[in-house]
Parts: sequence; structure tokens; C-alpha cells
Amino acid sequence: MTAPLLVTYFERLPPLNPGDDEELWAAGAGPLVQRFKDEVRGKYTEGTLSRLLAAADIRTRRASALALGLVGTMGCNQPLAARLRDDDPLVQRLASDALWEVWFRGGTNEENWALQQAVRESEPAARKAALDDLIALAPEFAEARNQRAICYFKQGQYPKAIADCEVVMRLNAVHFGAAAGMGQCFLKLKKPRAALRAFRQALDINPTLEHLHETIQALREALDSE
Repeated sequence: MTAPLLVTYFERLPPLNPGDDEELWAAGAGPLVQRFKDEVRGKYTEGTLSRLLAAADIRTRRASALALGLVGTMGCNQPLAARLRDDDPLVQRLASDALWEVWFRGGTNEENWALQQAVRESEPAARKAALDDLIALAPEFAEARNQRAICYFKQGQYPKAIADCEVVMRLNAVHFGAAAGMGQCFLKLKKPRAALRAFRQALDINPTLEHLHETIQALREALDSE
């Protein structure tokens, strides 16, 4: 079967390997990435790209994961999450990165812009205030709540961070970042069993979170020794 045109576009980009620094890669390939994005937008719908995520051809899956990270909406959230269990490490990584991009575009254009402005605030109080304002206007914008949970965590307000993470998980059940964040909060509150559940949930959603294996093992051993 002939590979889709998407693969041709993708293979014009510099090679990206699983161990590469993707930010450095994107910086070096900036104009080519923009060309890829423009070509994808001109030829493919989000629905088609989502279907191509499950293609047998590994190049097609890689290309579609990258493409959805650039142009996708929350409509491709579940198909991307499914690729976190792909047998190709690069597909897994591209899908994970794409999900974060999609989550940050989970509101209207105005809400997305407001979120970007909020997270760019260098002053913690100003960032928190901007996120409060955004959540008041868009209470269903999951990533706004996730970013506020991060603010609460940094302030040591762990119960409030957990409450926001719980809302995030209700709004977006595959948000492995919020699940892992809850685990960190429960650790701070010295609630190892709850932390273990949260970390297991995060790892179940995203098996690429390999650093959690050690944390989970340590928690299990600590609980077994009680």
C-alpha cells in the first residue's frame, strides 16, 4: 500500500530519534516544521489524521502524531492517548508531546491566548490571579485548572492542588499530568496509599512515565513494611 502524502511531508523534516531533545530539534527545523504544518492543514482534516494514528505503517503514525500536535484540537485527545501504548517509542513520545499541545488549545482562541499569557507570568501571584480569572470565565477548561494546580503545589497548598487535579481528571480522564501531580501532592501530605493510587493511574494512562516505576516500587515497599 502506498504511504499517504503525509509521510512525504514528514520525511522532508530532519530525522527525529527517541533520545533527541525535541525542543532543540524543533528550533533547528523551525521553517521546515512550519512548512509541514501548512502542508498538513492544506490537505488533511483532524479526523483523517486521527485515523492515520492507528495505521500499520510506523512512519504514518509518527507523522500523524506530530501533525496533531501542531494542528489538533481536543477532538483528537482520545486517539492520541491510545498511541501512548504504541510499540514504537517515537510514536509514544510524539503522542505524549502532542497531548500537551492539544490540552493547551482546549479552549476558545481567546481562552487559549489567556492561558498562554498566564503561564508566561514570571510573578507567581500574577500567574495565579490570571488563572483564577480564566477559570471563572471558562470553568470547563481543564488545562487552566491543571496550571492552577501547579501554582497551588508550588505554594504548598496541596489540598487545593488536589481539588483542581480532580476536576481536571473529571474533565479530561487521560490527563496523566494531573494524575501524577495528585500523587506528588499526596506524598507531601504523607498519604502514601493515595499517592500510590494516583501514580498508578498516571502510569496506566501513560506507560512512558518510566520515572514513576521507581516511585511506585518505593511506595509499595514502604507500605508492605508497615
